[in-house]
Amino acid sequence: MEKYDIDKNISVFYVKAKSFPFGVGGAFTQLRSLLAEERDRKLYGISNPDGSEGIIYRAAVVEAFPGEGKQKGCKTFLIRKGAYISKYLTDWKKDESSVGRAFQELLGYPGIDPNGYCLEIYENEKDVRCLVPLAE
Repeated sequence: MEKYDIDKNISVFYVKAKSFPFGVGGAFTQLRSLLAEERDRKLYGISNPDGSEGIIYRAAVVEAFPGEGKQKGCKTFLIRKGAYISKYLTDWKKDESSVGRAFQELLGYPGIDPNGYCLEIYENEKDVRCLVPLAE
């Protein structure tokens, strides 16, 4: 694990998964369909518990311009700038359960924001950074 700083707020728009974890792939498929030929955009995964709904998962991408998400019929989310605890996973698709294990480890770290969320930053097709915000 290592500390990781996000230096500015990041506005993303998202597609909510129909269920977690089984609906995650479908949410990313739907999100990619909204991006047309724009395949080189960095993707994010955002999840958090939400009472009776269980875990809410959002497949997200940075807005290319203000209002892009609304134009595409999507809601937006603001990834907060600040300090995070993180774990970098290489070739995560070889063992998809490694993502869940990474978050279990991160959520056990002292000083995380109790009102935070789990954040995945897909650096490329093989590597993902898993993050949880630290309390300010």
